[in-house]
Amino acid sequence: MVVTVLLRLPVCRTLSRAVLRCHRRYSKLQESPSRSERVRLFESLQERRGDGRRTPGEKEILSVRLADGRTAKATAGITTPLLIAQNAQLTGALVARVNGALWELQRPLEGDCELQLLGFDSDDGKHALWRTGACVLGGVLEGGFGAELCREGASATGFFCDHRLENSALCLTEVEQRCRQAAALRLPLSRLELSVQEAKELFQDCKLILQLINEQTVGSTIPVYRYGDSIGVWSGPLLPHTGLLKAFKMLQVSPVTMAEVSGVMRLMGVAFPGVKEHDRWEKEQEEAQKRDHRRIGTDQELFFFNEVSPGSCFFLPKGAHIYNTLSDFIKSEYRRRGFSEVVTPTLYSTALWERSGHWEHYSANMFTVTSENTQTYALKPMNCPAHCLMFEQRVRSWRELPLRWADFGALHRNELSGALGGLTRVRRFCQDDAHIFCTPQQLEQEILGCLDFVRRVYEVFGFSFHCLLSTRPTPYLGQPELWDTAEEQLERSLQQFGQRWELNPGDGAFYGPKIDIQIKDAIGRQHQCATIQLDFQLPIRFDLQYVGTDGELHRPVMVHRAVLGSLERMIAILAENFGGKWPLWLSPAQVMVIPVGGNSESYAQQVVGQFREAGFMADLDCGQGATLNKKIRAAQLSQYNYTFVVGQKECVSGTVSVRTRGGRQLGSRLTGDVLTALSELRDARSNQEDF
Repeated sequence: MVVTVLLRLPVCRTLSRAVLRCHRRYSKLQESPSRSERVRLFESLQERRGDGRRTPGEKEILSVRLADGRTAKATAGITTPLLIAQNAQLTGALVARVNGALWELQRPLEGDCELQLLGFDSDDGKHALWRTGACVLGGVLEGGFGAELCREGASATGFFCDHRLENSALCLTEVEQRCRQAAALRLPLSRLELSVQEAKELFQDCKLILQLINEQTVGSTIPVYRYGDSIGVWSGPLLPHTGLLKAFKMLQVSPVTMAEVSGVMRLMGVAFPGVKEHDRWEKEQEEAQKRDHRRIGTDQELFFFNEVSPGSCFFLPKGAHIYNTLSDFIKSEYRRRGFSEVVTPTLYSTALWERSGHWEHYSANMFTVTSENTQTYALKPMNCPAHCLMFEQRVRSWRELPLRWADFGALHRNELSGALGGLTRVRRFCQDDAHIFCTPQQLEQEILGCLDFVRRVYEVFGFSFHCLLSTRPTPYLGQPELWDTAEEQLERSLQQFGQRWELNPGDGAFYGPKIDIQIKDAIGRQHQCATIQLDFQLPIRFDLQYVGTDGELHRPVMVHRAVLGSLERMIAILAENFGGKWPLWLSPAQVMVIPVGGNSESYAQQVVGQFREAGFMADLDCGQGATLNKKIRAAQLSQYNYTFVVGQKECVSGTVSVRTRGGRQLGSRLTGDVLTALSELRDARSNQEDF
């Protein structure tokens, strides 16, 4: 979203000198021998990189189109988005997009472009601010508490810093205070692109960062940042200086699992550009706390977790009802849309993962076991390689395509313990996972079908959503021409679909472009669940082929797609979206029958039996210790959609007295009529209460 309001970012010489004085003062306060040597080496590398800067005589005038339609002039290699924002009197910018690509405000423009200035009301602006908050936190932990740093970054909910601290416990309030003090120094942030060898030399005294570089380096360079005397691995665009961070809130500390390293902890927090944003976040957190799916899961006896299987959910009967109802919903849509369900093994030899390429890039996230003959196997974290095996079992004809295979098999991913959180991040889960094998000519129509599938499902839940077209990243695999053609087809499908969509440049997977779908829940939070992903590499790795109309062999296109995503995560999102007040079709507590006096209990049992036989979750409250009003209230608090009160009159007339969860009295109705009406509401997946 283009920014509307923010702080003026000063760039005058007087203030620059003041910032440098603060920089020096902070450096002296926090300096240690190893850190100062690291800073010296960074400055040396930075000086070397400066040799290639544009000389004053090389001036190229650029045309910059702003989001509001205005055009600004700029000088290549000199003018920054920050300077343009100031000249155009646009306030609120934290980060920019230049021709769709994320761009730091202080980074000079290089050519004619379209410029978007993004503030804290956008995801990109929020993440830039939180990444900068992680840098400040890292500096405080290392310089103020003597911590050994590992990984810093931002997530959808805030920022984090993985660290190891010997013989000391952190006081979160003290950390917050030190972060505010450090940010108030308004220190600038700078970054460098280093070779892997240069990065290892820079961090030679940082064992955890060296391990991170060795394990997760992709490509030939590593970007690093400097803030004060703190230097770390860069994870995305940062703010021009720390003064834009006005408020901090530390959330929690939790352990992180790292290979061959113990004692690593993750400190998570949030930061804000002003008090107003902080106060709004506090209110949102209060509302979110009321809707927390973990509390709802406990209160309604839906699920629980146990340390005997960390990150794996135990679904109780009511939770299993929701789980199975969601699965049945998706399966019914599968049947309408020409998908066939398949069942595949859970455990595979590493030979499969080596063939698919996952072993090289993903083995650290797999659970492995070794058999008697020392053969290593891994629990599957995804279904796609198995579906490729099924495709290659025999020669395929163009007449069979598209093949649409769905798989509800259990998946296992060795997530870091510090990242686990209720149902939103688990180690054992199930996806409404499906893969489509089609000809290139069928691709556009298949993408449209997937998008229509998404719309149908999200309309039932009442979610609004928009699409992101994520294009070729760096690095990527495959031919540029293939990427261009696929991206054009995805774009045409989105245009035909007619739903709001945005370009998300450079965020595709290394093996193909994708469409990500973001939903908005009842309290305005964004979630990404559905995805439609093209894959050029697996059909090549498995040498998948089909016989075309010309009798020749051709390569199929593979589409990965999910609508709900993880069923576990979707249940968490739905629980919080509905606040535990499940719609009738999904509810684990649909009907409560309360007998009142006389011989009504026998009739009440008969009513419960009728509804259970029709597939409803119906219960009987025949306790003797509470009044009728207390029983009705208890049913409402337990989120039963309907309460039926039956007494002697209802026994004689074959009726039930109906009340909704919201307290509306629908009066006395024939039991058969109520059963028919509620069956229609359930089967239509309607969210209305009256009938």
